This record gives sequence, C-alpha cells and structure tokens, in this order.
Amino acid sequence: MNLSEINWDPNAAGTWPLPIKAATIALICVLVFGAGVYYDTLDQLAELDASEKKEVELKQSFEIKQKKAINLEDYQQQLEQIEVELEQMIRQMPTQEEVASLLIDISQTGLASGLEFRLFKPDAPVRKDFYSELPIKIEVIGRYEDLGLFISGLASLPRIVTVHDVNIAPEDKEGKGGKMVMNALVKTYNEAADAAAPVTAKKKRGQK
Repeated sequence: MNLSEINWDPNAAGTWPLPIKAATIALICVLVFGAGVYYDTLDQLAELDASEKKEVELKQSFEIKQKKAINLEDYQQQLEQIEVELEQMIRQMPTQEEVASLLIDISQTGLASGLEFRLFKPDAPVRKDFYSELPIKIEVIGRYEDLGLFISGLASLPRIVTVHDVNIAPEDKEGKGGKMVMNALVKTYNEAADAAAPVTAKKKRGQK
C-alpha cells in the first residue's frame, strides 16, 4: 500500500483502504473517550473521592456521638456530683462579713500552735471567675512540729484556707536554736458579690 497514492481529503474517506479506515476510527474513538474522561469522568471521580472522605468523617462523628449517647447517664451523674462538690465549696467560702473573723481565726490558730508571728499582711483581693482570692503573707517562728500543727489547723477551719509558696528555714544559720522560720502565702476565698456564679450552685445556695 502506497500512502502517497491515497487521497487524504476527509470527504474522500470512503475510498481509503480498510486498514486506514480502521486506524482512523480507532483514533477517533480514543479521542472521544479521552475527552469524555477529561471533561466528565475526572470530575465525577473527584466528587466520589470527596464523598468517600466525607463518609469517613461522618462515621467517626457518629461513633463519637454514639459513645456520648451511651455514656450520657454517666456524664449526667458526674455533672451532678461536680455541682454538689461546687456547692459545698461555695458554702465554705466566707462572706464579706465573715472575712474579718476568719483572719482572726487564722492568727489564733498560729498562736494556739505555739508560733510567733513576725508578719501577717493581708493583700488586696484577686478577682477570679465567680469568687475572689484573699491572699495573706505570713512569717511565723516556731518548732517544726508546731509549724505542722499550724498547717493542720488551717486545713480544719470551717472555711476554705489554702497554703502556698511555703519556705521553711532555721531561725539561726547554725540551726542550734531548734526553731524554724516559715514564710508562706495563705489564701482564703469568698464569693464575689457581683460575679456570675454557676446557676445551679448559686440557686441552691439561695434556697438554703
């Protein structure tokens, strides 16, 4: 077959040899198939991939929500327990009127433990979410066991009192006197008058 003798005019395609016709038809089919894939199938494949990823995310979300739903009763019980504990803590906070007497209780606890106060300095209240911290800088002198008795006494007070930044050292450098000096920051707490306390605890406190 001499290709130079073939009339390549598309209008004369009917006269082309059979192999040329077959090759031309195959080429056209490939081009049409490729165009279809490029302009239609690729977009569909991308949408399918996105849908599969979305399906995985939805399954994971469903599993998480299902676990929460199964444990809903436990979560509710935990929430109730937290609310009870929070209510108890709020009840242990001194009111504004009780702060002065609490400061006296703290100092008397130290004196009853056999300690000598070198410093007892209440600082300005520090505002938190629904309460205020009332820090008190103290420096006391006494035997080691007396210091322990003092800390234990603070923990047994009817109102919340916590001890922070404790530093204990011998009164004299050689440590022959047997007495220790303790510097610490004592904190008590009271409910801020204009704060938005948790609704449940605030409501319960008002009912009592």
